[in-house]
Amino acid sequence: MNATDYVINAALVLLVLRQIRETRLTWQILLLPVLIVIGAACYYLRSVPTAGNDLLLDLTLAAAGAALGGLCALFTRLRRGADGTPLSRAGAIAAILWVVGIGARMGFAYATGHGAGPAIERFSVGHSITSVDAWVAALFLMALAEVVTRLAVLWLRSRRLPVAAATPAPVRATATV
Repeated sequence: MNATDYVINAALVLLVLRQIRETRLTWQILLLPVLIVIGAACYYLRSVPTAGNDLLLDLTLAAAGAALGGLCALFTRLRRGADGTPLSRAGAIAAILWVVGIGARMGFAYATGHGAGPAIERFSVGHSITSVDAWVAALFLMALAEVVTRLAVLWLRSRRLPVAAATPAPVRATATV
């Protein structure tokens, strides 16, 4: 892993840490992680191999990412603010799940260059995974599925929040003569 890898992953971790504080749930807050993953994919992703069991690897890791993202969104508290805007606050479980997803990808990337490469190669050959590019694509699909699923679930949940009833203006007593 190089410095760019660490910066991208740190940015994704900081996004969830920022959301531990209650924040307004705006489209910018929801789309920022998606844009970071798409930017990283443009930087790293060269191809999406489809030979052998590459698509199965893609689907498996994307499903794992979607599960993590969905659970992360479910463990995020939502409520309406005084102005009716949805507010979100990631709970401890949401933060842990987010970091688990990022940590798993970072751990895999680290392991490939620090002794686990031959074992990953044997696994790949034994399971008809055709190349390093297949792993790269699957890991990016996992990250993208995680952030898109989180975004979708939070957005859907925010649309289902009850609208606060308007509080009537206080009635002033007037003196009659």
